[in-house]
Amino acid sequence: MILHYFKRKENKDKQLAQNFYKKILYSSNSILNKNSFFKESNYNTSFEIVSIILIIYIKLNIKFNIKNHKNVNEYLINNFVLDLDDSLRSKGIGDMSIGKYVKSYIKKFYFRLSKFPYETDKIDENYFLNYLQNFEYISSKRQIEASKVFLEIFNDIKASYTTK
Repeated sequence: MILHYFKRKENKDKQLAQNFYKKILYSSNSILNKNSFFKESNYNTSFEIVSIILIIYIKLNIKFNIKNHKNVNEYLINNFVLDLDDSLRSKGIGDMSIGKYVKSYIKKFYFRLSKFPYETDKIDENYFLNYLQNFEYISSKRQIEASKVFLEIFNDIKASYTTK
């Protein structure tokens, strides 16, 4: 009787989104810990890294037209919002003001999403360099190095779609 719930399409989409989100978090932690081009290693820097990698997944889900990509992307964003909420609460932000903080971070995320090109074929090192210059979390002297790292991540994620 209960097995049909586990085989439903939405559960498969949700599971795929959760797997993608785990990869996003792993990649962002790896970038944050292995690179020294960040001015500070804090919550905002972590948010920026997760945002960029999440945007890459969302754009590539659309480009490669994965099955039910709209649902998967929606679940990805839901996971992101829940993660924001949970991490802000763990930083000590209370129930009364948590919504305001989450809303401000979501606005930042959608702004970054709007600045990311629709055509992912046009993304190169110069694109990431221009994109990263808009933000203050990377030292200006190290932006070229950072753009190479993000381009490498982009290409790795893109390659994972073509091998499926």
